[in-house]
Amino acid sequence: MNTVLTALAAACLTVTAVAAQDYPNRPVRMISPNPPGGANDTIGRIVAIKIGEMLGQPMVIDNRGGAGGTLGAEIAAKSNPDGYTLLAASVSTHSFSPALKDRLNYEPVKDFAPISLFAISQNLLVANPSLRVNSVAELVALAKAKPKLNYASGGTGSTSHYAIALFVHRAGIDKVTVHVPYKGGAPSVAATMAGETQFYFGPMASMTSQVQAGKLKALAVGGLKRSPTLPEVPTVAEAGVPTYQSFGWFGLMAPAKTPRPILQKLHKATLSAMASADVGQKFLSLGVDPVTNSPEEFTRFVADQLVRYKAAVKELGITAD
Repeated sequence: MNTVLTALAAACLTVTAVAAQDYPNRPVRMISPNPPGGANDTIGRIVAIKIGEMLGQPMVIDNRGGAGGTLGAEIAAKSNPDGYTLLAASVSTHSFSPALKDRLNYEPVKDFAPISLFAISQNLLVANPSLRVNSVAELVALAKAKPKLNYASGGTGSTSHYAIALFVHRAGIDKVTVHVPYKGGAPSVAATMAGETQFYFGPMASMTSQVQAGKLKALAVGGLKRSPTLPEVPTVAEAGVPTYQSFGWFGLMAPAKTPRPILQKLHKATLSAMASADVGQKFLSLGVDPVTNSPEEFTRFVADQLVRYKAAVKELGITAD
């Protein structure tokens, strides 16, 4: 019996090695858990096209938006682990939604094989230009002196809701400001430009052009360091709220049990894609920072972010809408 099992195991290893050596011999599907055309989908497409060039096979984008990104993540988690279905994972699929929702149809850590981060997307705190503030400190002072300022979000339980709720809470102005939820980031940006709301905290990628055109006033970024796109804009921590951090992240993942040799090929292709000048230039124009790391580092990053989000969601009392 042991001899038979040993022979079967050896045969499986041989088949896996041959499959990995031949990989990829057809187009690779990357699930984008977002609707087409948005900032998140745009970021994923830029990377997917370049990874496809490195692999020598086209990367086909499969948009599966819905349920805060969890619909697409579930499909990816349950796909055949052969390297031909990948996921453009994000803070929505692996940090915020798992922290917010009691039950998901996938395990954010156990059901995936992380390959590499590929982008950090700054969240940007903006104000309507008519608001007489030029810094976080001035915004906080005005909110305390002149209740009640309105702030926008992309909807209760959205990542932008998390970003701004955490900001007003940590800045001590949650009791003197009013949350106005909209149905997505675009209406939130439009409302802030129109003056319906006075400030908003959302993805920089969707607001850089408006800031540069003077339609919005940038006050701070939510990441751990300043963005090269708007280097004069401080982090929230620099601006006086040292415990604050909120940023989007994007990375490539495969279903768990994908053969290691295939994961190694994908990791190498991702590193090469992110090192290309055209990807860097496109990311810079969007206010997105290109990043890479090892699968092990990415695994630790995902676990750490999940712990942080669970703690913050509990602190804020945010619930799914």
